[in-house]
Amino acid sequence: MKRTALVHIGVGLAAFALTATTAACTKKSDADAGDTAGRKTPEQMKVALVPGGSHPYFQPWKDAGAKAKADFKLGEVTYNETAGWDQTKQNDVLKSLAAQGYNAFGIFGVSPDNINSTFEDLKRQGYPVASLASCPAGDVNKADFCLSTDVELAAYKAAKAAIEAMGGSGNLVHLTGNKVDSNTQRRIKGVEKAVAETGGKVVLLQNVTDIDKDLQSAQKAVADLLAAKGNQIQAIVNTAYNPSVASAEGVKQAKLPIKVIAIDDDKTILDGIRDGSVAGTVLQNPVGQAYVGSYTLSKLAGGCTMSQPGVIIDSGSFVVTKANVDGYEADRSAKTDELKKEFDAKYLTCQ
Repeated sequence: MKRTALVHIGVGLAAFALTATTAACTKKSDADAGDTAGRKTPEQMKVALVPGGSHPYFQPWKDAGAKAKADFKLGEVTYNETAGWDQTKQNDVLKSLAAQGYNAFGIFGVSPDNINSTFEDLKRQGYPVASLASCPAGDVNKADFCLSTDVELAAYKAAKAAIEAMGGSGNLVHLTGNKVDSNTQRRIKGVEKAVAETGGKVVLLQNVTDIDKDLQSAQKAVADLLAAKGNQIQAIVNTAYNPSVASAEGVKQAKLPIKVIAIDDDKTILDGIRDGSVAGTVLQNPVGQAYVGSYTLSKLAGGCTMSQPGVIIDSGSFVVTKANVDGYEADRSAKTDELKKEFDAKYLTCQ
């Protein structure tokens, strides 16, 4: 399967050193819920879902974690977004959570280049670890598994939808996130593949990167783009959250005949699809990542193993247009159910 990973919103600069003391993290009694030496019952599980910082994409993790706790009778599931898009700070957050007795971790790493060090240190202490919504850069994943969007495939789907919306020919612009992020490079590759398949009928005018830091930055970038090239553009494809909202708003306000394909399901995007100002969006599956991720972490803590350690699994992506905008949630729920069944049947080995 191809490498997968999500919308990445920041790149940390420091490598990880999770140096918890024996008293703080690793030495616990056999009856302790944080005991990492033996199997744990679901009630002993304390799962931490830790994105790299605050971002709208991750908000569904809260409810998904709560649902996993109830459905699988887990002791606790917490959500912590305080890392502030800094890898060193995220490492400190993880160290603190381990000291508080959390014994399984679902992590969206700030730095794809360095996050494997974080995973390795947690696993050396006996904690099951999931890489959620983003996988490490390169070819190796040191977490037990990675459950994430195949971003290249999702970007390809988005670009194909944009090309269809613009009638198969014309000028396309791609708006995305941090240029040096390996996930952004995969998205660019997916868009370029779709454009290449048109045999020259579609021209990719520009990949606009580094505009997903916040909505204000994205709005300024879109305003500048439309002022400079608005009359030359037939479609805009977005592969990052804030540019999606900004381009939907900007194109509608400018009253330009530009087709917009977004990503994710911000209310602005869904309203735009319903009123026709947005041609469509490509949805990801954050609920499935947190829900199935929490379930699988509890199974690993209970004695199961991954049949292929470090396996990378696509959590799904879905094209939504006016035709299916009111029923897409059923498709995502079905994908989440399918993922759980796949883990039980294919990815987990339990005795």
